[in-house]
Amino acid sequence: MKSILILLTFFPFLIYGQDCDCESSFNWMKKTFEENDAGFQYIIDIKGEQAYAAHNEVYADKISEVSDLSECASIMNEWFKFFRKGHVYVDYLGESNSTSNEITEDDSRKKKEIYKLNDIEKFKKNLDQKEESNIEGIWQTSSYTIGIKREANTYIGFIIESEAEEWKKDEVKLKIFKEGESFSSIFYKRDGSPVESEKVALIGKNNLQLGNVFLSRVYPQMKDDASGSLYVRAMKTSSPFMERLNETTLYLRVPSFMADQQKDIDSVLLANRDKILSTENLILDIRYGTGGVDRAYSKLIPFLYTNPIRTVTPDHYSTPLNNQRMLDFSKNEGIAKLYNITFNEEERKEFKKQYDTLSQHIGEFVNLFESEIFVEKLDTVYEYPKNVAIVHNQNNGSSDEQFLLSAKQSTKVKLFGTTTHGVLDISNLNLVYSPCENFMLQYGLTKSRRIPEMTIDNIGIQPDYYITPEIPEYEWIPFVVDVLNEQ
Repeated sequence: MKSILILLTFFPFLIYGQDCDCESSFNWMKKTFEENDAGFQYIIDIKGEQAYAAHNEVYADKISEVSDLSECASIMNEWFKFFRKGHVYVDYLGESNSTSNEITEDDSRKKKEIYKLNDIEKFKKNLDQKEESNIEGIWQTSSYTIGIKREANTYIGFIIESEAEEWKKDEVKLKIFKEGESFSSIFYKRDGSPVESEKVALIGKNNLQLGNVFLSRVYPQMKDDASGSLYVRAMKTSSPFMERLNETTLYLRVPSFMADQQKDIDSVLLANRDKILSTENLILDIRYGTGGVDRAYSKLIPFLYTNPIRTVTPDHYSTPLNNQRMLDFSKNEGIAKLYNITFNEEERKEFKKQYDTLSQHIGEFVNLFESEIFVEKLDTVYEYPKNVAIVHNQNNGSSDEQFLLSAKQSTKVKLFGTTTHGVLDISNLNLVYSPCENFMLQYGLTKSRRIPEMTIDNIGIQPDYYITPEIPEYEWIPFVVDVLNEQ
């Protein structure tokens, strides 16, 4: 079976009514989705036309009251929840040549709160008297040194030093709110826009996580264990890496299976091949993955392999709009030209062949592969690693889940973590612009033959070892190490 090409593709609607208000844009989105998405009719058959009509009636009322196009996009994305929670999305691109969202320096100054701490040295002395690790302290992240001081139930983070021109000394960069045993935060980005998060965690003693932002303690420095540092490194990296945890265990972090990561993944595996094939345990951490393409993880499979791996192939939904992607690829046009992707002659011939096949079956689901089930057989089963633990969480979906479906067929592999996101059954995304080119719709081109008997969408893949909430995420890897050692 040829590897499934998962690319985001666009096809502008240039011949269409040019009304750009919310209602017209919503109607365009709805019609395009109904006529082209591979999962649309599947859900209608399950939930029924009456439920769909009632759903549309509710959203017609909502849309009629909206004039702000950004809010319009949010309502469209709510509308999609009737069908599934992923692999379908509308993005508002903004008005062309619009400067209404630009923030001038004066506007940025006005929006920022000031917290002036006159005596930093006195603040440090007070910190020295605290015996336990605390959120209060002096922290660093990217271009900023930030002091964090508690005022009642709020921790205020103020700029001490800034390398960014947009932020000045004493301006409030973040706030952390404590309600009972729960925390929440606001972190202000470079342009002053707030990012709210319910994820606030003191990782060990010297690292603080606010959503996707990590801060490292500058003062007072405290003796810490290695697990916190490894977690921060793993969550911050955009590239794969491997390190040895102990004599019997290797740790491999793979943050993404996107196509541009394949070369880096392959390089790490090649550089560490001898270590992997002589070490008893391998921990593969894919938490917070991005999805991507199946071929990005192809070189991982031999290290996990014990027996033939069965993969159910998808069916492509044939419509003129969907098929245009194949034709564009066969000519190195469309997104291939836009993103400077060049297919060779053999690939272009294959795309043209697929286009011709699909064009003969408009309105039908077509299997473009040689069989409904692809079985991957390898010649070698390696003695080491003997145990492979794959760590995942609720943010893993799409190609991450396809990888897990393949990997878990190995007798070496156990899954650790929480249930995955559940966005795989309707896959292979297409991107189209609205008539005014201020909205972009992504939807699915293929439907898996696994469903409904083995549904992943809105359900996810469950781990073999569920890691319960009382174990902080930065301690997941030590937990996995303990389980492997017990074996």
